[in-house]
Amino acid sequence: MADDASPKRRDGIVIEDNWPGYSLDLFSYPTHYAGDLDCVIIPHGVIMDRTERLAQNIMDDLGNHDIVVLCVLKGGYQFSADLVDKIKALSCNSSRTIPMRVYFIRLKSYLNDQSTENLHIVGAEDLSFLTGKNVLIVEAIVGTGKTMKALLKHVEAFKPNMIKVAGLLVKRVAQNTLWLPDYVGFEIPNRFVVGYALDYNEYFRDLNHICAISESGKLKYKI
Repeated sequence: MADDASPKRRDGIVIEDNWPGYSLDLFSYPTHYAGDLDCVIIPHGVIMDRTERLAQNIMDDLGNHDIVVLCVLKGGYQFSADLVDKIKALSCNSSRTIPMRVYFIRLKSYLNDQSTENLHIVGAEDLSFLTGKNVLIVEAIVGTGKTMKALLKHVEAFKPNMIKVAGLLVKRVAQNTLWLPDYVGFEIPNRFVVGYALDYNEYFRDLNHICAISESGKLKYKI
């Protein structure tokens, strides 16, 4: 849901399918995850630099608009916090500003490393406060897009003025060909990734980098 005069969606940094990732030996990470990871896909510093650029893009597009940031928990909390901080810093050093209010909802559709058809939206039963508002939904990762499309349909029912979506990661899967976020951090291969608040059965949220989980890691933390 966007105005026809809205700027063209900006694509993210593309990480190719044959990208082997960085060796874990090059980075610091919690030793309790030794053996549970294959490689570092995106180092924390690169995430932060890209987030700063996304904040600038949002400032360019939405500057001087009051917006409601809708953070999708749990995986989106770190990206949302860092993105809001970057926007606030830009607002303090610019003639343009973005007054923001932040709200939180939770989506759950994964069992182990597989997305399921059962989508649970928690904390979003009544979003009537979004009526007439400019909404920025912040999500950590978009796969097939089914989850986000379901959320968008739910949010649109409350008749906001505008909806934009910022996604840190877009997973390159065959099913996601018709919809992408307005602001994309990285386009990544179809691999299960953890870290930077992305989890596998609630583990790995305490990992700063975005990493590929190993098969032994999946077995270790499987439920």
